[in-house]
Amino acid sequence: MTASDDSQVPDFPGRLRLDGRNYVVVGAGQGMGRQTCHALAQAGAAQILCVDIDDQRAREVAEEIGVGMPWVGDATRRDEVVRLAQDASRLGPVDGFVDIIGIAHWDGILDISDDTWDRAFDMCLRHAYLVSQELGRLMMTGGGGTMVFISSVSGLTAAPNHAAYGAAKAGLMAWVQSLAVELGPSGIRANAIAPGTILTPRMLERFTDVELEQNNQVSPVKRIGETSDVAGAALFLTSDLSSFITGRTLIVDGGVSAKFPYSTL
Repeated sequence: MTASDDSQVPDFPGRLRLDGRNYVVVGAGQGMGRQTCHALAQAGAAQILCVDIDDQRAREVAEEIGVGMPWVGDATRRDEVVRLAQDASRLGPVDGFVDIIGIAHWDGILDISDDTWDRAFDMCLRHAYLVSQELGRLMMTGGGGTMVFISSVSGLTAAPNHAAYGAAKAGLMAWVQSLAVELGPSGIRANAIAPGTILTPRMLERFTDVELEQNNQVSPVKRIGETSDVAGAALFLTSDLSSFITGRTLIVDGGVSAKFPYSTL
């Protein structure tokens, strides 16, 4: 307390804690998902349902974090997500989830096939719609919680040679805003993260040394993002430190999108 301000000062580190809470991480098996499982576990989460389409990945991450339970299934199918919600309900209250599924297919815009378009929307948006509904019902009856989705900067600017992915990620960010507005009165917060270039296992396989260095130089902080950078943002948006933030997309791109796009000469 000071002479001009008697407002209570909260326990800020305590607001980052997730003690006693239960979470679902969809796409937990590697990369951003694995790091997010660790972030939530280190912050005190009681139980984490580690969801992946690959049985080995789900089991290994669940074992690695110590408080995890593996769950294997396809989150783009309604019947599978209904089963996920049924199994998640056995944990007790579901306090939130982080949905990390998404993959880009590279094609020129005039060469995108119907199959590629449909797969982009399944892999970037359909699962978010299904998980939001099925786990959202549990969270609503349990008193609220947090929804965090991984979008992409490709949904904010042009997505050269992966336009279907960019369109789906833009749709995901619009979906998050609608979730926030409709479910906010029930105590549910929904936010997204838009990563830039992140060194996921898939990108590590794709990049040459030259491409890695080129991407390092693009960023004002002179490095490519790590999967742990995204996990840190997911932990923040899951925790009570972000309790007054909903319907927003947090850009995690090392400042690339903040740069002036034109020549200064």
